[in-house]
Amino acid sequence: MAQTDPTPRAPIGNHSEPKSGGPGALSRWMQRNANARTNRKIRRGKGTFMGMDVLILHTVGRRSGQPRETPLMHLSDGRGGLLIVASGGGGRNPDWHSNVVAHPDRVSIEMPGRNPVPVTAHELEGDDREQAWHQVATAQPRIAKYQSKSDRKYPLIRLTVM
Repeated sequence: MAQTDPTPRAPIGNHSEPKSGGPGALSRWMQRNANARTNRKIRRGKGTFMGMDVLILHTVGRRSGQPRETPLMHLSDGRGGLLIVASGGGGRNPDWHSNVVAHPDRVSIEMPGRNPVPVTAHELEGDDREQAWHQVATAQPRIAKYQSKSDRKYPLIRLTVM
């Protein structure tokens, strides 16, 4: 009978294990590159991705104070504003959500082929959230499917052009 070697071994290569609950270095690199590619398409006027309308959300990093740009799906709220969903892959709120909460007065959006415009960002709660969620789930059933697999309720943000 062969014995197993109980000595812990370091990972091969220069890779670190991801922190619990967060993406690893490779995943973050891939996401940054995909976001940059999507942002370029939006700036060239292509306003859809996988059948969803997209925009670039401009925020300020809550800790760094640095400008951040995130391509996001959006829906009209039927009242002249836009709705965005903070799904973040299901596990936790995305970083852009923390940035919006920390600096709600420093948010702008860039629609396809247009310059950024400042917006007021407001997180929906109660009946407003439920009505907006029904609208999101009806228009984009895949978002409702993601929500059903998560243990948390996705925050909904209403953006209103100033």
